[in-house]
Amino acid sequence: MDDVTDRVFRDIINKCYPPNLYFTEFVNVDGLVSKGRETLRKKLDHPKTEKNLVAQIWGLNPLNFYQIAKEIADNEFGKFLGVDLNMGCPDKVVVKNGACSALINNRELAKDIIEATRKGLKGKLPLSVKTRLGFNKLDYSWIEFLLNQKLDMLIVHARTRTEMSKVPARWDSFKTIKELRDKISPNTLIVGNGDILNYQKALELIEEYKIDGAMIGRGVFQDPFVFSKKSPWESYTKKQKLDLLKTHVELFKKTWNDSRPSNILNKFCKIYINNFDGSKQLREDLMNSKSSDELLFKINKQIDLI
Repeated sequence: MDDVTDRVFRDIINKCYPPNLYFTEFVNVDGLVSKGRETLRKKLDHPKTEKNLVAQIWGLNPLNFYQIAKEIADNEFGKFLGVDLNMGCPDKVVVKNGACSALINNRELAKDIIEATRKGLKGKLPLSVKTRLGFNKLDYSWIEFLLNQKLDMLIVHARTRTEMSKVPARWDSFKTIKELRDKISPNTLIVGNGDILNYQKALELIEEYKIDGAMIGRGVFQDPFVFSKKSPWESYTKKQKLDLLKTHVELFKKTWNDSRPSNILNKFCKIYINNFDGSKQLREDLMNSKSSDELLFKINKQIDLI
């Protein structure tokens, strides 16, 4: 998730309870071969200790996919476990430009991107695609198309682009998706995504639909321990939540050194500051901070009052 799954938040989640696999923020390959490279590459930078990470990329130019895939395979951005192509983001601006979920309606370009990326990887890393069930309606021909590309893994958010996240995820679609996978590309791993709020629910869905894995996205906004078999989050006190937010803000400041706007931290206030008396008012006050320093001052003031 853009401006969410950066190296700072991944570090926080790792301290709480790590998943089996992380994905970077999605990074534009066309920008990575432009003057904006040094700014964008920070989204791919990660410490050597972070070993279970997949690079998520997007864009429009197959030649740029080839170039960046080659650099990733050659460890130019550090070591990754694989490369994921984002063909599911429903953002209006992104779609208007013809990228991500817009590729559902431009399969010739989607195929060129997959082939260019695979060529760039030179067999050194596995290739996956994250997508949706269709654009305006459920469209299994899109899933068939992707399976025919013989991907190493296919991650499906169980909604269409038009549905965004406004309706319940269509998990029943995985019955058909699995049948198609078994018929077309048995070696492609199928991972489901959508409305998974805890570890147990992920296991139940994997078992019910006989798929290979589950991806948790927005569920992490409700519980930073979401990947734990038994999350302690509900029992966390106000101080414990403030302490975790403080750790996040301090690490954000140290890592990005003002190269990223502090208002990015607002969405994280929503994660930590909830379910205690006065949390709504406190959250609104923290989110009105004009800098990370001001935010830290307010957090420390609250901790001192406890």
